[in-house]
Amino acid sequence: MAQPWKVIESVATADGTLELRQRGERDFLIVIGGQVLMNSLANRSEIVLGQHGCAHLKGRTGARVLVGGLGMGCTLRGVLDTLTADAQVVVAELNPVVPEWCRGPLALLTDSAITDCRVMLEICDVTTLIRSAAASGGAARFDAIVLDLYRGPHARTDRVRDPFYGSRAIESMRKALLPGGVLAVWGENYDEGYVQRLRGAGFTVATERPGRGGLRHVVFLARLPR
Repeated sequence: MAQPWKVIESVATADGTLELRQRGERDFLIVIGGQVLMNSLANRSEIVLGQHGCAHLKGRTGARVLVGGLGMGCTLRGVLDTLTADAQVVVAELNPVVPEWCRGPLALLTDSAITDCRVMLEICDVTTLIRSAAASGGAARFDAIVLDLYRGPHARTDRVRDPFYGSRAIESMRKALLPGGVLAVWGENYDEGYVQRLRGAGFTVATERPGRGGLRHVVFLARLPR
């Protein structure tokens, strides 16, 4: 019989109660408003998102990467394992309790990725950093933007105004990337409309469904020409 889940900590947010639950040494859930956001035993797509979103940066010195959404740190771990020692990874996370969890009970899952010296944590909406980089038009831009948000693109996404997946947001991310840069996005399911919006903005797009059998999430990889 499976062990019961134990609530490690819960925090009230605008979207509902955010909880960290545990029932084994490496078996964790992050839940918001009763909806499971992340499962530590089903994180293959998050790891692949980080690895493949930065695959074009292997061996490149001084790379700059923006990660939107920290979660359990699995995507961040994939990013860090792909980059050189002098890279800079800016992580945007809305809720300050999530980094605390990643430094504490979740640390063993990622070898405490959040404490890596290459990581700069910002407690903010990732769109704020994207807009700032887009407006800079220079060194503040990124070689990769990796979005691991709990609501991925879907058929009901507002095609123009969605803050992450609409055409306006895509244009802002395009401007925030350096030539040859990659936008890597996690999704629950494939969304043709999102792919078409990315292509319309000048990206070359590929998708992957990591793992085998069962529920397999989608990784969208959109690359700008050099």
